[in-house]
Amino acid sequence: MKPVHVRPFVIEDRAPILDILHRTGMFTSEEIEVARELIDAWIYRPEQKDYILYAAEAEGKVWGYVCYGPTPATEGTFDLYWIAVDPLQQRSGIGKQLLLFTEELIRKDRGRLIIIETSSQDKYSPTRSFYERNGYILEARIKDFYRSGDDRLIYVKRF
Repeated sequence: MKPVHVRPFVIEDRAPILDILHRTGMFTSEEIEVARELIDAWIYRPEQKDYILYAAEAEGKVWGYVCYGPTPATEGTFDLYWIAVDPLQQRSGIGKQLLLFTEELIRKDRGRLIIIETSSQDKYSPTRSFYERNGYILEARIKDFYRSGDDRLIYVKRF
C-alpha cells in the first residue's frame, strides 16, 4: 500500500484532480462538470457546509480525492459523492486510505450511515467490488435511472 497524506483540498488541487477525472475514462463530460461544481463550491464558497473535500498526496503529487457531505434533513447520514484516484496509482491502496479517512471523519461527526450511489454499467464493476470489499451493502437498485439499461445502485454502510 502506497502511504499518502490526506489533507484538506486546496485550490492548487483543482487542475490535477480534474485531469485525473478525465484520465480515468470513467466519467462523462457532464459528470466531470458536476465534480467541478462541487470542487468550486468547496474552494470559492467556504461558508457552505454541504460538500467537504480532501486530497491524497504522496511524493509531492496529488493522487486522488474524496468529496462527501452530510445529507440534508437527516440525522447522522452522509453522502459520499466522489472518490477518484489517478489511473496510474489505482490498486495501490490510495482509494482505501481515502475511504477509511472519510469514514473516520464521519464517525467523529456522529455519522451513522454512509450512502454511495453508482452505476450498473459493466465499467463500474471494479468500483462496486471496491465498495463491497470495504463493507458496503447494495441497499437499492433503481432500474434505468441514468439511461435505459443503466441502473442507479445505492450502497450503504452503517456504524
